[in-house]
Amino acid sequence: MFIRDLFGNGHPLFSFEFFPPKTPQGEQSLLRAIDHLRELKPGYVSVTYGAGGSTRHKTIELVARIKHEFGMEAMAHLTCVGHNREEILAILDRLREQGIENVLPLRGDPPQGQKEFTRTAGGFGFAAELVHFIRSRGYPFCLGGAGYPEGHIECRDLELDLEHLRQKVAAGIDFIITQLFFDNADYFRFVDRARAVGIRIPIIAGIMPITNVAQIQRFTQLCGAKIPADLEAELLAVQEDEAAVRAVGIAHATRQCRDLLARGAPGIHFYTLNQSPATVAILEQLRS
Repeated sequence: MFIRDLFGNGHPLFSFEFFPPKTPQGEQSLLRAIDHLRELKPGYVSVTYGAGGSTRHKTIELVARIKHEFGMEAMAHLTCVGHNREEILAILDRLREQGIENVLPLRGDPPQGQKEFTRTAGGFGFAAELVHFIRSRGYPFCLGGAGYPEGHIECRDLELDLEHLRQKVAAGIDFIITQLFFDNADYFRFVDRARAVGIRIPIIAGIMPITNVAQIQRFTQLCGAKIPADLEAELLAVQEDEAAVRAVGIAHATRQCRDLLARGAPGIHFYTLNQSPATVAILEQLRS
């Protein structure tokens, strides 16, 4: 099923993001989390794509397994990093052969050890180019796109960043998933600015439940998102108590989600980090 067809039925769309594990133990842990989260009946799940295509085969394998064995709609991430056009075509062909109908084309982050993104010879330098390529070749996928409420880490000019998003929409994406954020005002300003330049497709809010202080500090430094001062103070006050940190994170994310849905967000995309407890706790509260 195309994800774009899941909107507009009068109910918010909940979805989860996973990443391909690097070890057999990690894979077993992930499969348990997927099985647990399946009970929540998400609209779809997505699987990330390692830097430089390092998890290419794992991503395709995991997406196919989620769709066919677990019975959940699944979306594969696909990046420009390290791939020329022929390699991209081979990946798209394999996804289509596996019955995958949804793809999230991204530029992608530079491989580990590199500070800047470098366009591969014969490849693409921007997500909009990749989207246009997929559409021009006639692939029937439903395509998502990434949006950045606080601006991309490499483009802090919000107007220029919005223009990049407009180009992705013009190239053919069907919906937008935002980068994680912790202040809903950033999301709603982003939506208003997108609508002002003619972007009408659904904009799904990306939420990461905080479960570890050091971890979320590292993530926000990498992606350019900010932690509101009051939330940061609350987290730092209990940072030595893992259970207390999780409680603070779950409570904040639940408040975020309630407000987002009440004010018209079409869905919530949870960045699960391959774990289920926090997401389960939040969704149970939202559906109670």
